[in-house]
Amino acid sequence: MTPALRMKDPETRLAGDDHEALRLWLRLFTSTTLVERAVDSMLKREFSSSLARFDLLAQLERAPAGLRMGELSERILTTGGNVTFLAAALERDGYVSRRTAAEDRRAVVVRLTALGRRHFTAMARSHERLIIEIFSGLSAAEHRALHQSLGHVKRTIRQRPTPERT
Repeated sequence: MTPALRMKDPETRLAGDDHEALRLWLRLFTSTTLVERAVDSMLKREFSSSLARFDLLAQLERAPAGLRMGELSERILTTGGNVTFLAAALERDGYVSRRTAAEDRRAVVVRLTALGRRHFTAMARSHERLIIEIFSGLSAAEHRALHQSLGHVKRTIRQRPTPERT
């Protein structure tokens, strides 16, 4: 492929003398971004939705009793403000309900509605098909090896001291 035909992405900015760890990070970042874009595009096209909405619904699908807004924020790795915005939009569409927690009047619990559960199930099927397609070029052994390697990276990052833990 000629350089003019190659798509520009963060990895293309690398120079020959860049550290291998930086090269790996940019490969991982670029790959993740490309997968996220493909999933987000499919969700927009097929469901008039977004990856952020899908992520929130996925967390609620795994918690039938619902989740507090703060728990949702932690699980989908976003701010409380973003969760509030997403939950409000999903409530307007009839996919979730928000109620004050019985045990703590300051907390709001978000739950999937029946319509939300049906909507999420359809989205999850399409999401799974797309992910399978995206990774279909890898062998089963490559799937396992990549999963194991990324698990090691995740554990290493979580074990690093952070300002809150020092």
